[in-house]
Amino acid sequence: MRLIRLLCGPFLIFAGAMHFVRPGFYRPMMPKWLPAHDPLIYASGVAEIAAGAALACPDPRIRRAGGVLAVLTLLGVFPANVEMALNADRFPGIPRPALYARLPFQLVFLAWVFAAMKPSKRL
Repeated sequence: MRLIRLLCGPFLIFAGAMHFVRPGFYRPMMPKWLPAHDPLIYASGVAEIAAGAALACPDPRIRRAGGVLAVLTLLGVFPANVEMALNADRFPGIPRPALYARLPFQLVFLAWVFAAMKPSKRL
């Protein structure tokens, strides 16, 4: 369990960095009703990197703040997951069931973040 908690921060840092490495991957996920797609892609990348860095911090107050930021970010990007599921034709390399599976899987990510932000005796 401790290892799983410790991996949450680095995972978010990696996921956030990918917004800068491959922003084109994220563009088709953006709901049409959202403005400024590229700035939002980069902003969510920054949020994931900051949340991941804070979750990796040994200070429980910083880790908690990082967890709150991660939860808010996961909730904020949820419309992109819905967009993917509803527009599977834009993602031919991903099976339609996988796109729908991402929706409830966000709950797993949220649980992971909540576990990672908890104070522990040995982090």
